[in-house]
Amino acid sequence: MTCQELQNFKNQLAQSKATLVAVSKTQSFDAINALYACGQRIFGENRAQELLEKQAHFQALGYRDIAWHFIGHLQRNKVKYIAPFVSLIHSVDSLDLLKEINKEAKKNNRVIDCLLQFYIAEEETKFGLNWAEAEILMQTIQSSATAKNWQNVRIVGIMGMASQSSDKAKVAAEFAQLKQYFIALKQDFLANTPEFKEISMGMSGDYPLALAAGSSLVRIGTMLFA
Repeated sequence: MTCQELQNFKNQLAQSKATLVAVSKTQSFDAINALYACGQRIFGENRAQELLEKQAHFQALGYRDIAWHFIGHLQRNKVKYIAPFVSLIHSVDSLDLLKEINKEAKKNNRVIDCLLQFYIAEEETKFGLNWAEAEILMQTIQSSATAKNWQNVRIVGIMGMASQSSDKAKVAAEFAQLKQYFIALKQDFLANTPEFKEISMGMSGDYPLALAAGSSLVRIGTMLFA
């Protein structure tokens, strides 16, 4: 994608009040640098080790303004590698993982922004919370007895991955379900939390449907690096 094409695409997203996360997993330093030169600053990775290597590379070059998002399934024993610098973790799918993120964020004297990942697809390879699990998670971190222990993480939204399907109605329904989860969380737990505003949904093959459902963060890789 040329710089002009990238800007046109970002302008299109802006009309829907959505932001582009460039999915740079498996991409080379040069490929990422080319997008950076075109003005892209938010990049998403799905493996902790690869993210660590890329962050170190561009940090050494003096690129201080890249916001690195972690968008893949995150193992608890890998949190420590990305906690010093990660900008947003899209894929919090358990209370235990959130606890680990909070612990490592505290060690680094940081507050790490997180999205709760919901399971909305009909595919066993996908991860995510169901509504009951999300309720328990929120009740736990907001309990008057334990809230002081959760000061190093901030829930700023939710994420979901739709089924890999050519059935647009099915995919649209899954995105609509995710939007309903967002509304319910806002109403029941986060009504007075203005930073809770992000819905991360939509990839190269289905982002128009995600935008129609209210996505604020689209995770695009194939289109950008093809």
